[in-house]
Amino acid sequence: MDVRRRVGLNVKRLRQEKGWSQEALAFEAKLHRTYVSGVERGVRNPTVTVLEVIAAALGLPSSRLLDEVVEPPAQKKR
Repeated sequence: MDVRRRVGLNVKRLRQEKGWSQEALAFEAKLHRTYVSGVERGVRNPTVTVLEVIAAALGLPSSRLLDEVVEPPAQKKR
């Protein structure tokens, strides 16, 4: 799995575990909501500095954003 995708899935999961919206995380991290969205979708390539800021906002060590994840199964199109 691409590292950007892995980071994005971790950010999204950890954000949702806190019950936060993307907007709430962006506010806490002092980032724009669309940037947080791009990170979660794996289309942004955040610097280590940005990863540290996101992790700090979530109250976690930045290494947690690089944890291995099991990608959710693709939803079937009808």
